[in-house]
Amino acid sequence: MTAPESDADKDAIAAAITDTPPDRLSATPGTPHFDEAVLSRGIGVRFNGVERTTVDEYCVSEGWVKLSVGNARDRYGRPMTIKQKGTVEPYFKS
Repeated sequence: MTAPESDADKDAIAAAITDTPPDRLSATPGTPHFDEAVLSRGIGVRFNGVERTTVDEYCVSEGWVKLSVGNARDRYGRPMTIKQKGTVEPYFKS
């Protein structure tokens, strides 16, 4: 009989087995979908077949991305974003 594995061990094993990005990811710290480890690997996003470099957040299952628009900022100093719907294809760059 083997020792039970912790949640961190299970997550590490699952990440090693499946090399697919998460269903939802955010590049903004403080949001519930922010993941430093995944972002450090390098994530690329194709939206409607076009490589997008200004993606702040995406959700594959719901089919949307939040894109930064120019240098505009909201009243909290965060970049202004717009939400667009379409086909989202995230991938690891390396």
